[in-house]
Amino acid sequence: MKVKQVDRENISKGRKTSIIIVLGTLIAIGPFSIDAYLPAFQQIAGDFKVDTSAIGFTLTTYFIGIGLGQLAYGPLMDRYGRRRPLIAGLILYIVTSIASAYAWDVNSLATLRFFSALGACAGMVASKAIVRDLFDEEKVAEVLSWLMLIMGIAPIIAPSIGGFIIKYYHWDMIFYGLAGFAMLMLSNVIFILPESSRPNLATSLHPVPVLREYWTIYKDKAFFLFSTARGFVIGALLGYVAAAPFIFLEYFNMGQDYFAIIFGSNAAGLIAGSQFNRFFLKRYTTFQITYVVSILLLIVTCFLLIHVSFFDPIFWIVYPSLFLMMTFIGFQNPNVTALALQPFTKRAGSASAFVGAVSMIFGSFASWFVSSYVTVSLFPLAMMLAGCAIFGHVAIETFRVKYARGYAFAKAYLKHPYMSLKRENEN
Repeated sequence: MKVKQVDRENISKGRKTSIIIVLGTLIAIGPFSIDAYLPAFQQIAGDFKVDTSAIGFTLTTYFIGIGLGQLAYGPLMDRYGRRRPLIAGLILYIVTSIASAYAWDVNSLATLRFFSALGACAGMVASKAIVRDLFDEEKVAEVLSWLMLIMGIAPIIAPSIGGFIIKYYHWDMIFYGLAGFAMLMLSNVIFILPESSRPNLATSLHPVPVLREYWTIYKDKAFFLFSTARGFVIGALLGYVAAAPFIFLEYFNMGQDYFAIIFGSNAAGLIAGSQFNRFFLKRYTTFQITYVVSILLLIVTCFLLIHVSFFDPIFWIVYPSLFLMMTFIGFQNPNVTALALQPFTKRAGSASAFVGAVSMIFGSFASWFVSSYVTVSLFPLAMMLAGCAIFGHVAIETFRVKYARGYAFAKAYLKHPYMSLKRENEN
């Protein structure tokens, strides 16, 4: 079925709204695939006769698949347009999710989760690239915040759905449900989502030009610093997600129902941050908000580190600290993504893929670290979260000092001479 390409000037406001909803659900496949089976960790571990922490390895391979897959989808979506690679990715996700229900040990499940991630990340890359295609530069962060709102519903309801399934059925039904959800998304893509980018057959798929293209993108100073900052933000987020079953189910000895409530409330903080961010963007620049929030993240995570280092961790201190951290991540994630992508127009697909891949490299390490070391104490987790906040702030502070003339509240980032020059060269 041939699909006509649409331009941002010729698309109605109503259709843009429907596109945003579809893109939000596509991005939601990623977190839904993770959060829905977190409550099943203990049941899966019992079936496979391993410790619960060993199931965390399936998260690590999933994050690795997300990272590597995004590197592949970037040039594919620049060469063939956004829709065709996206449809292929969703089909791969559906097949491997069904196969995951038949996994017989940790290694088989981890392998299938890797290939599921290769399919799921198509939606992540396409969503950011389509936003960049269809919306003006000053609107990108705001639209990404809307996507965060839609996506944020997934971690609120997914643990409850997963908990319900393992209470009345078996963990394999979770993966059948994920496949069904992806089938619905596939139909939305086919019948609702337009093609937003003209295929560019000049884009090479040979590894050497592809790697050279990514290296050119990564050398961009703004991209390097903001993608690194986003990497540390996502590292903190995914490190917390990987540690959540241990924190609440084992360390604080909560039941499945309470775990779903606590995990969902922290996800609600993530959503709240992304939506408050939209309102602040009406009064302040993206960079101004990013800089202040990076300091707030630093304060919260260092406070948590001090608490678990010198005192027996108290639930009503740990939980609010994590809630605040998630809220600030809700601010930071769309903003640093928008700042990283702003220098690019023609290479938006590759840049979108690369910024996601960089983040997943950090997230994979964070997941591995949690699975390996967060087994008895909360100290390693708190140390990792504080480290992510510190180094993320260093990246943002470096941009402030070197490229924003030292002013945290410099005039609009888009008007900075460096950015203007980059856009001229890009066009």
